[in-house]
Amino acid sequence: MSLQEFFNMGGYAFYVWTSYGICFVVLLANIILPIIQRKQFLRQLAHKQKRQNP
Repeated sequence: MSLQEFFNMGGYAFYVWTSYGICFVVLLANIILPIIQRKQFLRQLAHKQKRQNP
């Protein structure tokens, strides 16, 4: 089995590598989006506290 045969995946390479790509993007989004949302929440909370305590 050569490296080219491995990457070709028996003619199903497009479907296999597309599935891996979509899975990677979803996993990455599950890591990055909560971090961004947490930063936004903390920023809003700090802003709200500044307005309440002049």
